[in-house]
Amino acid sequence: MRQLLAQFMKFGVVGVIAFVIDFGLMVLLHETIGMDPVLAAAISFSVSTVFNYLASMRFVFTHREDLSKTREFTIFVILSVIGLAINEVCMVAGQVAFEGVGVDYAHGPYYMFVKVVATAVVMFWNFFSRKKWLDAGDR
Repeated sequence: MRQLLAQFMKFGVVGVIAFVIDFGLMVLLHETIGMDPVLAAAISFSVSTVFNYLASMRFVFTHREDLSKTREFTIFVILSVIGLAINEVCMVAGQVAFEGVGVDYAHGPYYMFVKVVATAVVMFWNFFSRKKWLDAGDR
């Protein structure tokens, strides 16, 4: 259990950095060039996924010898695409919820709040799915 907790903590550090990349790029794209926040979130999520792969497979998870690097990256991308879908569902649900009560979702902190919630949900998906399908663990 202690080993799992230590691994989750390393995952958290990598995740915080990936979140800064994700959140910062989303805000930059929306606030500076006026991109739709849902599209901006998809782009920023994708960029942060590349960083996350490199850092996670170097510092968090142990490479499985039965997976080539190509297959490992492919699985990582598939799991990340599922994470992206979860992220986008959260972003759209937040948009619908806020606009349903008359709040301008795209102007103000509302989309940022939803992004934080979406990130927390996706974080659990990412850790446990990668642990299951990519981590060699103590094998």
